[in-house]
Amino acid sequence: MKKFVIFACLLLPFCPAAAASAAQYASWRAITDEMSVILNDAYEVYFTTKDAEKAKALVNRAYFEYYEKLGVERAVMAYVSGKRAAVVEYRFAEVKRLMTDGAPNKEVRTSLDGLNRMLREDGDSLDGRQDGGWPVFAASLLILLREGFEAILVVAAIAAYLIRSGNAALTRVVYAGGAIAVPVSALLALALQRFFAVSGADQEILEGVTMLLAAAVLFLVSNWMISKAESAAWRSYIEGKVAAAVGRGSVFALGAAAFLAVFREGAETILFYQALLTDAGDHIDMVWYGFGVSSVCLVALFVLIRFGSLRIPLRPFFIGTGVLMYIMAVVFAGGGVKELQEADAVSVTPVSFIGSVDLLGVYPTLETLAPQAALLALAAATFLYHTRKTAAVRRRNPA
Repeated sequence: MKKFVIFACLLLPFCPAAAASAAQYASWRAITDEMSVILNDAYEVYFTTKDAEKAKALVNRAYFEYYEKLGVERAVMAYVSGKRAAVVEYRFAEVKRLMTDGAPNKEVRTSLDGLNRMLREDGDSLDGRQDGGWPVFAASLLILLREGFEAILVVAAIAAYLIRSGNAALTRVVYAGGAIAVPVSALLALALQRFFAVSGADQEILEGVTMLLAAAVLFLVSNWMISKAESAAWRSYIEGKVAAAVGRGSVFALGAAAFLAVFREGAETILFYQALLTDAGDHIDMVWYGFGVSSVCLVALFVLIRFGSLRIPLRPFFIGTGVLMYIMAVVFAGGGVKELQEADAVSVTPVSFIGSVDLLGVYPTLETLAPQAALLALAAATFLYHTRKTAAVRRRNPA
């Protein structure tokens, strides 16, 4: 992971910064004001012609060409909060859903007014932040911690599992998977900025599909870990007779899990730092200080998981690692569907009694919650199956 972030930042000067496109605007508020003009135009189209598709195209223009491409989303996530950015994104989705459903003009107008108000507030908040070094430092620190935390957890946990199960030599597959993801992520970030910036929806679809694929792989890996911890082979292992066997299919899955975990975070991290460097002004040094401190924290987390696991009893460690992979699969499933919703590839059905928890991939829509609920139910069923299977084996072999 450390190699990844260093390579990513070395690539930054060669990527045309999204924030550079925003240089023509005097302030963030100027950008959000122009977005409001486009959103109001969308309402006028909807109000006068009831052409929902044309109106939604204007909403998408405000989102993809301004909120995303000009760096407003990344600035909000860096200087305000990830939760705030998620709420604004769902406001965009809500407006488009109402238009698709042919909602009354007043209802669409109310939703648009709420979105415009949030955009104005965020523009004012970004413009009004203190122009000092510490906000830049904090933003840099949080970006890498937020984006790197999940990747480090996955890579470190899988590596620790292989070592504890007597397959230390296979950790090279996991590290290779993460290492390969580094240049691939960097090339993707470069391509998205230089060649595909006009297709924001395609970018969201790519991110969503990657996250869902990562969720599937992590779920398979977690299930495999739990099954090994609860099998008859486990008893032989803890008695020191044999090491847990890892087949070719399992090795590929573990390497793929590491690759997808790093790749899923990689390009986005580059784009965040790219925008931050452009916006840092005279405080670019604070970007690197924040980057350095965050890198140290991530390395410490890796070391803690990798070597701290040696002090944990084997069976609880194996089960705990499997559960961690389950949780990461659930997080990625929610995030993947959310990305597809932003691209209009998946519908949005609000769930009013659930709030956004960005860290856990929990978002207030039926479409994001349904696959997460299904994964949790499947995980419970799988764990119950392995537990009963182990109990049956122990009854037949009580020694």
